[in-house]
Amino acid sequence: MLVVPAVALFLAAAGCSSADAGSPVAVPSPGPGEAKLCGALHKALPRTLGGLERDDPRPRSELTAGWGDDAIVLRCGVPRPKEMDDPQANAVDADGVNWMLEQLDSGARFTTTYRKAYVEVTMGPRFANDATPLAALAAPVARTVPSSL
Repeated sequence: MLVVPAVALFLAAAGCSSADAGSPVAVPSPGPGEAKLCGALHKALPRTLGGLERDDPRPRSELTAGWGDDAIVLRCGVPRPKEMDDPQANAVDADGVNWMLEQLDSGARFTTTYRKAYVEVTMGPRFANDATPLAALAAPVARTVPSSL
């Protein structure tokens, strides 16, 4: 008797997962205060970024967003990166929001500094020399994730 519901549940899950687009993205686990800020940021994010349409990664979460089939991925509420302890860490300012830069083999990762929740943006090689996406994210981040200074 329990076999039928289990089989039905398995088939439903298999059907859903086959329709998922994009690579899975690890969803952060922030505290309640940070999660609330991240929820506000999620609602304020642009529909297009760097000429790419918004296409949020799987699993769907208010803590993640994406544009262009994982070309740009945002995660909000990530832990403070240990690289921020390095006084020689590279940083950039985009319209009043400071971001720590980490070079990756697959592009670059930027993490906000001096904010009540850490926001991480990973961009593929296409954006290696293009700060336009960070500038476009600055206003929503500044409006929804207050400075910690």
